[in-house]
Amino acid sequence: MPELPEVEAVVRRFREAAIGASIHSVQIERAGTVAPHLPSEFKSLHGASILRAHRRAKHIFIHLSGDQHLHIHLRMTGNLYVIPDYRLRPHSARVWFRLKDNRSIIYEDSRALGKVHLVTRAQIERIESGLGPEPLEPTFTPMILKAILATSRSPIKPMLLDQTRIAGVGNIYASEALWHSRIHPCTRANQVPVRKISKLHSAIQKVLREAAAGAYAGYQQPGTAIESESFGVSAYGRAGKPCLRCQTPIKRITQAARSTFFCPSCQPC
Repeated sequence: MPELPEVEAVVRRFREAAIGASIHSVQIERAGTVAPHLPSEFKSLHGASILRAHRRAKHIFIHLSGDQHLHIHLRMTGNLYVIPDYRLRPHSARVWFRLKDNRSIIYEDSRALGKVHLVTRAQIERIESGLGPEPLEPTFTPMILKAILATSRSPIKPMLLDQTRIAGVGNIYASEALWHSRIHPCTRANQVPVRKISKLHSAIQKVLREAAAGAYAGYQQPGTAIESESFGVSAYGRAGKPCLRCQTPIKRITQAARSTFFCPSCQPC
């Protein structure tokens, strides 16, 4: 599943390839991808120019001329990219936008779980208002993290996955941040020692920045650049392997139906 660094890489590449381009036409290959919209509604985008794109958590927003906007969520297997000729589009393209220079923006999704929606500015604001702060923004400070942790008695690992508290920290990077900051994943959020909050803040930003850089360099589509290739994992997926710090075998547990990996020696209860 694309997580924040992969979605960030998709958006960066989209900006480089598509900003300033004009849409010639839109083809909906799978109506369910745009539901509840009707495919005919996308005709309003014909002739529109692509002005900008931004990411909020794992949501992608594309802003077009005429005050028109797209909301794209990649879900499990979605991907968004530009190809040099619309005739070269893949069979798994669910929605594609032919550009006036005959390139094409492809929304590809093998499992067809993602969504491409037309939205208004007000709808974008509502979506964004329901999300926590962006962990890579300067406004996400150790004091902000301290305040967030103080409001929750949930175990720290599942809490980090709560998009209403912190936007975009996925399962892989939550385990990694906790390993780097030496916090046990079952520690209640409001009981994380003050001395470790700054370490956790730095670890969250470190792993996300490194993963975003790796994803930009190596990510092509879900499943083609595994985390261990684009980002050097220290704990995630390493159950039974020696901890890179102390050689204790990494342990795997399940929290909120998700796998958590940690070192029982470096991350004591």
